[in-house]
Amino acid sequence: MKIHTIDLKFQGLTENIAAFLVETSAGPILVETGPHSTLPQLNAGIEAAGFAPTDIQHVFITHIHLDHAGAAWWFAQNGATVYVHPRGSKHLASPERLMESARRIYQDQMDSLWGQMNPIPAAQVREVAHEEAIELGDTTVHAHHTPGHAVHHIAWQIGEVVFTGDVAGVRIKQGLVIPPCPPPDIHLGDWEASIEILKRLAPETMYLTHFGPVPYSEEHLDELKRRMHMWADWIKPHYEAERGIMEVTPEFQQMVAEDMIAQGISKADRDKYEAANPSWMSVAGLFRYWKKQAQ
Repeated sequence: MKIHTIDLKFQGLTENIAAFLVETSAGPILVETGPHSTLPQLNAGIEAAGFAPTDIQHVFITHIHLDHAGAAWWFAQNGATVYVHPRGSKHLASPERLMESARRIYQDQMDSLWGQMNPIPAAQVREVAHEEAIELGDTTVHAHHTPGHAVHHIAWQIGEVVFTGDVAGVRIKQGLVIPPCPPPDIHLGDWEASIEILKRLAPETMYLTHFGPVPYSEEHLDELKRRMHMWADWIKPHYEAERGIMEVTPEFQQMVAEDMIAQGISKADRDKYEAANPSWMSVAGLFRYWKKQAQ
């Protein structure tokens, strides 16, 4: 099985968002699309692998966040079927609410960061159940529902490879493993259960959307779990003290930066981590998590 890692060069930076083209006897399949804003880089990567973008007739997305699924509609308008968690399908068919929410956050940066997200006809959206298998020529794609980062998250397994989306964390250049914690769905217990699913699968390689293939190891997943709890425990007293997110964010960013510096992460690579997983998003996501726990 041949897998091509396509660097989408989000915000002009290398190695922070990837899409993956998998060659099969039924034609190329795509895992993740990245945002619509990086479609030119994605299509260039598809062509570099020896295919035309219109050859892509099967698109598997790990979840509906814009950095993972924002360009799925473009492939659908060229005939592709898009495979998604049942709890994410409605947002692909009617993305208006998702885009309105994002526009409130990103305002005038919305178009440059993310581009468009147009509706996908319901007939081209395929909801996939937990542990369902999709047969495409000589290739079988297994779905593993893996909530924690998002309720609509799927890790896709092909043989000894798992495309982990965000559930196995963010890791740039084999550096430290960090947990992307955006609102609204962060749930530590669910994420721990999803980590256990990955441990049971124990693939040879995990393909991280942020960024690229890493050899499977329990140490990677244990580091993710440890830092996930470290971040949540750091946020908790600030939430309980009713401090504002904007006030807490610079302090959180400093804590994360000091952790990375201690691990020997360069400034250039810290910028890539920040582009892939903005610190302020994790502050907002973990504030929301503790609010839910208190209810």
